[in-house]
Amino acid sequence: MSSPRFHTPPAPARGRAICMCATGGVCSSFAPGHALHLIQARLASATPSEWTDAVVEVADPESGQLTVRTLDEGIVVELWNASGAATEAEVGYPVALHSRYGVLAIGPRRFNCVVV
Repeated sequence: MSSPRFHTPPAPARGRAICMCATGGVCSSFAPGHALHLIQARLASATPSEWTDAVVEVADPESGQLTVRTLDEGIVVELWNASGAATEAEVGYPVALHSRYGVLAIGPRRFNCVVV
C-alpha cells in the first residue's frame, strides 16, 4: 500500500524579472537587444547573403544606442543593444548588420540588436 502524494502548488511569481544588465551585470535575457542566443547566431551565419556592410556614425555607450549607415544604399539605421555593442564600436568603424535576425557584427564579436 502506498501513501498518497500531496501536490505542492508552485509559488506565484512576484513582480517582473529584470535582466542583469540593468544592474551592471552580464545580460541574462535573450530578448531583442540583450544577449545573443546561439540559435540566433547560427541562423545569421547560415544566411551570409543577408549581411549588410555599414559604418558606425554614432556610438553612445551610456544609452547603448548605435547609429550605422549602410554602404550599399546609404540607409541610416538606429540600433540598441544592452550587452556592450556601443562600447566596442567607434565612430567610423566598419560593421555588418543582419537585419533579418537582428545581429550586429563588430569585428569578430556578434551582438543581438534591435532597430529603434
